[in-house]
Amino acid sequence: MGNEKKEPDGFDEEELIRSEFDSIVSGLSLDQSTPSTYLDDLDRIDQDSFIQPNPTPFTPRGFWYSARNAVTRWFHRNHRDDDGATL
Repeated sequence: MGNEKKEPDGFDEEELIRSEFDSIVSGLSLDQSTPSTYLDDLDRIDQDSFIQPNPTPFTPRGFWYSARNAVTRWFHRNHRDDDGATL
């Protein structure tokens, strides 16, 4: 009884919702013609700008030393309990 909100005479909730909707929609632009699209921007990117890396080839001896150093670093890591592998 005492918790009911009394609305003033002439209050129309639907009219309030319509007016709020109209104010939101009035600010929107339905014009979808843009000067360019995302796909146009992708087409404009120069395809020749990527330069493929050209690493120096390993000799068999250099490959062996690199592998040995990698295994040695792995065995002498700080945290032996967690090697990143999970089951």
